[in-house]
Amino acid sequence: MKRFLIGLFLYFLIGGCGWLFAAEDASESVFHGGKSEILSSDPDRATKAIRKWSEPSEWNEKDDPEDTPYFWDFDAVGRQVFIRIIKNDNREGELEVWLKGRESQVFELFKTYRIAFFSGEVGPKTAEGDWQAPEGFYYIKRSRMNPASNYHLSMDIGYPNAYDRHHERTGDYLMIHGKSVSIGCFAMTDASIEQIYTLVDAALKNGQAVIRVHCFPFRMSATTLEKKTDSRHFEFWENLSEGWDWFEAHLVPPDVGVIDGRYVFSHLP
Repeated sequence: MKRFLIGLFLYFLIGGCGWLFAAEDASESVFHGGKSEILSSDPDRATKAIRKWSEPSEWNEKDDPEDTPYFWDFDAVGRQVFIRIIKNDNREGELEVWLKGRESQVFELFKTYRIAFFSGEVGPKTAEGDWQAPEGFYYIKRSRMNPASNYHLSMDIGYPNAYDRHHERTGDYLMIHGKSVSIGCFAMTDASIEQIYTLVDAALKNGQAVIRVHCFPFRMSATTLEKKTDSRHFEFWENLSEGWDWFEAHLVPPDVGVIDGRYVFSHLP
C-alpha cells in the first residue's frame, strides 16, 4: 500500500510532465504514446485493449491505426517477441519491441517506444527501496502478466534473477507498466502499454514460452563504453555488453546463464 501511495504522489507530481513529453514530436521511429479511452478502473481493460489492438473490426477511433500517431500493424500480433530496454535518462529512455521474422529465424525491430519515466539513474538496481530500475537479462512468463494492475496493465520482468540473487541484490515486483509513473519500474503511457501488452499476450498464447527482456543503461557500443571506464559500474556494464553484442551479431536473443557471478551467453537449443 505504501508503494502504491508513493506512486500516486509521483503520478501527480511528475506524471503530468512525463505525459506532456510523451505527446511531443511523435514519429514512426519512436512512439511517444498517449492516453487511452479505456479506463484503468475498467475491470475488463485488458480484454478491451487486446481486442482494440488485435482486431481491426474493434477499432472505433477516428484516426487510422496504421498512420500517425499509432503506426500500428495488426498483422504483427501473434509473432514471437523480444524486448530490449535502453534506459539512457528520463528524457531519452527507449523500449524496443523486436518480432521474429515471418520467413526467417531472426528478429526484426518492430517499434520503439519512449519510456515515459523510470526512477533513479543509469546503473543497476541493487536493493529494495533504492528506486533504481534494473539492468540485466530478464523474462516475462504468463504468470507475470497482470491485467488488473494499479498501473493500467503490467508485466513483471522477474527481478531479481539468478545474477541478482548471487550478488545479494534485493527487491521485487519490477514491472513494465502504464500510468507514466515509476518507483523502480519502467513506466509507459497507457496507449503504449496496451500495444506492448497485446503483443506479449498474443506471443505467449501462440506458444512462446517466455518473453526475454534485456535492460541496458545505454546503447552498448565500444565507443560509449570506453567513456564509462571511471564508473563503479564499468565491470558490470562490460559484462552486459557481451549480451548486447551477441544479439547484434545474431539477431536472436541468447540463452543467458550465470557462472561465478557473471552472465554467460550461448545459442538457444
